[in-house]
Parts: sequence; C-alpha cells; structure tokens
Amino acid sequence: MQISIINNPGKDEPFLIINKPANLPSAPLNSLEEDTALCQAVKLYPEILNIKGKKEIEYGLLHRIDTVTEGLLLIALNQDFYDSLILEQENNKFIKTYYAICDIEDSLTEGFPVKPNNCNFRKNKNFILESYFRAFGKGKKEVRPVIGNSGTYAEKKANLSKKYTTEVFIKNIEKNSVEVECKISQGFRHQVRNHLAWIGLPIKNDPLYNKREGCENIQFFAVGLDFEYKGKKFSFRLDNEGK
Repeated sequence: MQISIINNPGKDEPFLIINKPANLPSAPLNSLEEDTALCQAVKLYPEILNIKGKKEIEYGLLHRIDTVTEGLLLIALNQDFYDSLILEQENNKFIKTYYAICDIEDSLTEGFPVKPNNCNFRKNKNFILESYFRAFGKGKKEVRPVIGNSGTYAEKKANLSKKYTTEVFIKNIEKNSVEVECKISQGFRHQVRNHLAWIGLPIKNDPLYNKREGCENIQFFAVGLDFEYKGKKFSFRLDNEGK
C-alpha cells in the first residue's frame, strides 16, 4: 500500500498532496509505527519533520482521513504554510470534498437521534447536516450525532463546545443506492460516514455504520481539497474512484 503523489512542492507551493490508499493509516499513533501515509511522505521529503504541528507526532500533516478511506491528504513543508492553513481551517476556508455510494436504510441504527427535517434526499438535492458528536459502542469505536433532542445522557457524553457541519449534494438516485458528494471544513472522527448513516444513507461496505454483510472496499473517497495561501486559491480533485 503505497502513496501516490498528486502535487509535488514548489517554490510558491510549500506543500505536498498525496493520494492515500485504503487501509493505510494517515499518521502514526506512536513513534514506533512506520506503516502510515505520513511516514512514506517523510521518506520523500524529510523536511516535513521540521514542522511543529498540533500533534508532535504528526508534524506537517494538516488533516487526517479514516484508515479505510482512500483519498487526498495535504502536508505542509514549511511552518508558514502550516500555520496559514490551520488558520484557514479555523475560519472554515479549508474545504474537503468526499464522494460516496450509499445504500438506502429506512430504520435508524441504535444511538442515532431523530433524522433532521431537511434531509429528505428524494426531495432535496442539497442540504446541510449539523451536530455535536459523542463516542459510542464497545471500545468507543463508533460515534453518534448529538442534537437538541438527543437527551441528557447523550449531551453529557458529547463535547458541546464545537458543532460540526456536513454539506450534502445528491448526485444520483437509483432504486437501491444513492451517489452523494459531501463537503466539510472542520472535521470530527467519522463525521461524513456517520452523518450519512444518520439520514438513512449508510455508505456501501462501511464496516462500522452499515450493518449489511460483505463489508469490504468501502465506497467512500476523499476526492477534493480547496484552500488559499498568500492570496492564491488552490483546488485539487480526484475522480470518484480515487484516481
């Protein structure tokens, strides 16, 4: 499982963009872990190790995507770019785009609050999902949205200091599946996967949020990055299958 380079750094572009394959972690959890996308990038550009990031072990990595997800990662090669993009992200100007093929599920899975009124995907082609999040389930491997009617117990388990937003675009509806594109600025663990499952669109082959059998090769891809640096706008795209 090797990364591929989408954009090499240049004089006015002090960043690296890679395509991370599915089932390769974005970053190590400890100093001994080496089989990650970030570690592969560091072998190509050791200067990444000079960046002081929010997490010491992540250096210039500006965001993560789930291990099972294939797609784009942005890595800073100097401190000025890193600091600038962190500010962009805090101001909701660093946009990540995802593509997914979803099953249609009418019944709510355990722990999910009532669906929002605005998310009827057969009527609305574009809508926004918004919630807090809490850890859920055995080993806290999953998360659940928390909203105003989630109840006292859920609210106590959630971090209510930040609300997360997913913008959903319905691209195509078939009899048993729906193609969607989603955009986020600031992300929480499993945010897009969980928000889609919440509204009855669990991603095909999602091992956590789609309870149907045959969960291999999740149909979920991080396909777009949009940001600005020193007055210049950058936009990078993969096709819907991570190429």
